[in-house]
Amino acid sequence: MLNFRSALAALWMALAIAPALAKDTAPAPTVGAQAGAVTVFAAASLKDALDQIASAYKSKTGVEAKISYAGSSTLAKQIEAGAPADVFLSADVASMDYLADRRLIDPGSRANLLGNVLVLIAPKTSKLDEVPLTKEGLAAALGAGRIATGDLASVPVGRYAKAAFEKLGLWEVVSPHFVFADNVRSALAFVALEEATLGVVYLTDAKSEPRVKIVATFPAAAHPPIVYPVALTRGARRAGPPFLNFLKSSEAKAIFRDQGFEVLP
Repeated sequence: MLNFRSALAALWMALAIAPALAKDTAPAPTVGAQAGAVTVFAAASLKDALDQIASAYKSKTGVEAKISYAGSSTLAKQIEAGAPADVFLSADVASMDYLADRRLIDPGSRANLLGNVLVLIAPKTSKLDEVPLTKEGLAAALGAGRIATGDLASVPVGRYAKAAFEKLGLWEVVSPHFVFADNVRSALAFVALEEATLGVVYLTDAKSEPRVKIVATFPAAAHPPIVYPVALTRGARRAGPPFLNFLKSSEAKAIFRDQGFEVLP
């Protein structure tokens, strides 16, 4: 399982995020803008797109979007525990349903926003260019190496990966080799840092990291549809609805598409 390696991935994420924070030299928001900041809890796979969207939103409105990224299930449980979020974007329906069942979201605001694709990746330096999704092909590619993805119990990409491998009859091949991460970006980091031979992430994650390459794409029929629902939380402040509306705007949709997401109607 090697969950302890999540510490290495967390450090990598912190180092990756730090330069972006350092570049933020814009003047401090006014008291009114700060008071109207919107707090967003979002799946880690949305980071690149949402960071751009938040910047565009602040330029237009002066309102800051404070975004916390993590695994969807982790975020849902934080909201259940009382964490102050206005908007929740999940990488799976199950995490949103978890909050809906507990009446912790505004059901009228809920919408399916995005779709994604599940891919198999390898380090850019790997000699692997294409891995057949067969027992022989996958076993040969893995050898004695590791395959990284999200935790099967709490991270959507891990659940999608397990479903796909089971559907394709490959679970017995891969299950002894897994290293599980607490979110999809940590799984991406294992591969980018050459700590894992292969990884299962979303297409959008693979596109965001130049140190990895896609070696296979899972058939869409091999796993449940990858759907990103969004909703206001039950305790959303008045800054929540305008940001939710902006996520559905043509400007935000263009950013999502540029990052590789499918924008759902």
